[in-house]
Amino acid sequence: MEKTVYEGQIVKVTEEKIGSITWERVYVPSGVVIFPITDDGKILLIHESRPHENPPHRIKAVSGILEPELGSPEENAQREMQEEIGFKAQQMELLHHMKGTGTINHEQYFFIAKGLSPSKLPNPDGEEVILDIIELTPREIKEKLLREELRWSHSTLGLLKLLMTHYPEV
Repeated sequence: MEKTVYEGQIVKVTEEKIGSITWERVYVPSGVVIFPITDDGKILLIHESRPHENPPHRIKAVSGILEPELGSPEENAQREMQEEIGFKAQQMELLHHMKGTGTINHEQYFFIAKGLSPSKLPNPDGEEVILDIIELTPREIKEKLLREELRWSHSTLGLLKLLMTHYPEV
């Protein structure tokens, strides 16, 4: 039987004895990752303050925790864009859905957002968290990934999927 050994605001850790092995599982919130694309084909990323990380800021995709009580993954993605970059999308395409099970458990929904129009909602994390909005071409993103100027994460896996499926010439 799985028992909780730690539960914080974001992370829950459980243990379960199966045979002679005690298995640990980590549960983290599911999330949405959005790749907004401008009419001229640039992908918007954010430069965000991350005081709990080292270094305390990073360039990353628009993203957030999935809050099912506030709507579908697509509705959550629209809200995150409005909070973080002040845009909503006319078209929201599911690029990829990933479900991690085993040691690390969560789901991620990756979206491509097009037809952007201004629509700002207050950022519950504070407006000062977003340091800048960065527009990059697919080639510039590939170069930054190869030079490790974009930190590797689930979001960067989504960027790779985006580049491979929608920009194979890059």
